[in-house]
Amino acid sequence: MTVQLSPAHVAGPQSSMPLPTPRGPVGEALLRLLTGAVTDPAALHDAVAATLAAPAGSWLEHDDVQVALTCMYELHYRGLDGVDDDWEWQPDVLAARAALERVVESELRERVTVAVPQETSAAAVAAALFALASSDDGPSMSRWIARRAQREHLAELLVHRSVYQLKEADPHTWAVPRLGGAPKVALVEIQSDEYGAGDPERQHAALFAQAMRGLGLDDTYGRYVDHVPAITLAHPNVMSMFGLHRRLRGAIAGHLAAFEMTSSVPNRLYGNGMRRVGLGADVTEYFDEHVEADAVHEQIAGRDLAGRLVEQDPTLGADVVWGAAACLALDGWWAGHVLGCWEADASSLRLALT
Repeated sequence: MTVQLSPAHVAGPQSSMPLPTPRGPVGEALLRLLTGAVTDPAALHDAVAATLAAPAGSWLEHDDVQVALTCMYELHYRGLDGVDDDWEWQPDVLAARAALERVVESELRERVTVAVPQETSAAAVAAALFALASSDDGPSMSRWIARRAQREHLAELLVHRSVYQLKEADPHTWAVPRLGGAPKVALVEIQSDEYGAGDPERQHAALFAQAMRGLGLDDTYGRYVDHVPAITLAHPNVMSMFGLHRRLRGAIAGHLAAFEMTSSVPNRLYGNGMRRVGLGADVTEYFDEHVEADAVHEQIAGRDLAGRLVEQDPTLGADVVWGAAACLALDGWWAGHVLGCWEADASSLRLALT
């Protein structure tokens, strides 16, 4: 099949993400197709089929798969430099993405298992989510940052986080039109704060960009995708998968609940670690903002969003809890990689910062 697209509506360089460097045959075939180097999508389908037929230790840590998914999902956000916006809904790209999503979701469901909640009241669901978050025994990145981090560790932390934080809240916002009643209202209330409550300069993504500049980093959207490993890309990719599929609306609600429930205390520790090495308010403001905001958001997300959603539709209870557990697991796997590198006195990045 030959694909012909008009040259109109190409994403501009001010808003779109720079093209990442492919890390394997799927990414290479995808970017050749998206940039017009080839017009036949057969190579993309062949690359996906061959890759998925080969053994993989983990699709969540598979560089080629995660970079390809990052590019595919970015078509739904700000776009890719020089790539026609019409590719967003091109059937061959969507088919390839669906094939990659299937193996990622299958692995995540196999590795993250939860009990189906028996009680479906908002209070009971919120209590179950708080219990899940408090029982998380993954490695604590925030405590390490507070006690031991130096400037180079903090720079690497922001580079990892920038993949999501520069579009903070956007994956969860996909759920707004998929919800109704009290859960929709709760989600919009949370997202309004994330987007600055009417002040563009107070958007959390803008505050994170400010923190990056304070550490001498480039705050260009998507600038550091090439620098981070697959496990860093996996979490925002899973968030996008949850948000973009209506059938996973329970998972994205649960994910947001866990995200908010595990934010306030860690962000206080992050801010303390940054002050310990002499960084100022331009860097710490993002983290300090989340200490207060997320202490409120966790209650709204747990009870009024996730809890009321399960009250509306008890069949979503299992996915709500699974989405929360997936959030905690992905963050733990990422932290394990980063802290393992730092404990070995090595960089956690693929490419050195210059």
